[in-house]
Amino acid sequence: MKQSDIQYFRNVLEKMLEEIQEKGQSTIDDMSGSAQVYADPADRASQESDQFFTLRLRDRDRKLISKVNAALERIEDGTYGVCEECGEEISIPRLKARPVTTLCIHCKSQQEEDERLGQK
Repeated sequence: MKQSDIQYFRNVLEKMLEEIQEKGQSTIDDMSGSAQVYADPADRASQESDQFFTLRLRDRDRKLISKVNAALERIEDGTYGVCEECGEEISIPRLKARPVTTLCIHCKSQQEEDERLGQK
């Protein structure tokens, strides 16, 4: 992979981290200021459902942070863009679609097929 590609993906991953952290802070700010009293139980239930959904999204983001950090570590150690399964280079379009990926499209497809068949 060219150095310009590596720098591109480093920037993409760092931007992903920034956006996740901004969303997390926004969620904290929103929830700390949302101690409202609702006369209608349906309104309260709706608000709690929205908060639960938002917290689930933030939990997914939390898991994504570790994947982004791992991808940045792979950039540092020179293994970014190399499939962990077969050792082949992961295509640029695949990395653009999923910058934190560790598998080439062939190995990922095989993994999904194995999971579908219950083999792994």
